[in-house]
Amino acid sequence: MFQATDYRVRLPRGGWATIRIGEPLPAALRVLAGTQPWGFVTAWNPRAQACSRQRNRHAQRQLLAALRASPGCVAIRPALGVGDRWREPSLFLIGLDTAALDVLAARHGQLAYVHGEAGGPARLRWLQGSSQP
Repeated sequence: MFQATDYRVRLPRGGWATIRIGEPLPAALRVLAGTQPWGFVTAWNPRAQACSRQRNRHAQRQLLAALRASPGCVAIRPALGVGDRWREPSLFLIGLDTAALDVLAARHGQLAYVHGEAGGPARLRWLQGSSQP
């Protein structure tokens, strides 16, 4: 499921860029991220279990507030995880390392998230205690 997902990020001047696990960020996102670490996270559907739109929106607002309050987070862009028959509003952020992202993702019940650094490949990071498929 996670490997086949399209991780789409809304670009500042419109349009989308798609992150692919195992590949470097698309050029437009590399420009935004520069040398900073980046992440692609959501609070929707904790533990990969469907939740109501109301609950998901509330959780996503809480995640966004936590990101805005994180001193290392230098930018946040709207994003969307797109699977075969589903979509999850997500956030692309710049500036937080995996230690900070682990805490945020775990707090919001996520099993994994996508992250990377500078020109390196996008990686799927499983959180401790989550069962990998």
